[in-house]
Amino acid sequence: MINSLPAFWAVIPAAGVGARMAADRPKQYLQLGGRTILEHSLGCFLDHPALKGLVVSLAIDDPYWPNLACATDPRIQRVEGGAERSGSVLNALLHLHAQGADDEDWVLVHDAARPNLARDDLDKLLSELADDPVGGLLAVPARDTLKRVDKHGRVLETVDRSVIWQAYTPQMFRLGALHRALADSLVADVVVTDEASAMEWSGQAPRLIEGRSDNIKVTRPEDLEWLRQRWTNRR
Repeated sequence: MINSLPAFWAVIPAAGVGARMAADRPKQYLQLGGRTILEHSLGCFLDHPALKGLVVSLAIDDPYWPNLACATDPRIQRVEGGAERSGSVLNALLHLHAQGADDEDWVLVHDAARPNLARDDLDKLLSELADDPVGGLLAVPARDTLKRVDKHGRVLETVDRSVIWQAYTPQMFRLGALHRALADSLVADVVVTDEASAMEWSGQAPRLIEGRSDNIKVTRPEDLEWLRQRWTNRR
């Protein structure tokens, strides 16, 4: 199947500070299984034969990146991150264009703090979307009962969970289309929380590809502890 998978660029926005972790450094540099979270998040892509190259968006004064072994990997290029995720991704796309990447090239954007991406999920995303006219993202159907609340935290209604999915990453779109969607949304001062929402705002309908629910994003201390325990148990 590998030979039939499309070549792709990877973009990792990693300029955030992760304030909710209340740690002494950005959460992507916390340790997990002997390496940083960021190194694990990069690893699934660096091990893939269809990777054309990887761009990581970092804070301009990031003191941690140069200490990582992967910082000298010739397949990785560093760009300055933006104030928000959309700016970091856009800077990476501009860099790819400047390096000669084509508008029709596939770009996969992945969270810096999502270190448990399975290779099978990555291959599934590439395979399912290889010929898709829009692109899409890994996602997981909602499992729990969902409530919509008012500003006081009181329940207004129970939401039909059968039509609700949690958006994960990677999110996979054509370079030119994603570039235009992000740039236009920034000019219009529209808040987009991920690449799919930028594409949706531009009038496109990304496709959801069901992935593993353990492809979690480390947001709070308990997320990291859950992953540490899981990784200890699987050794």
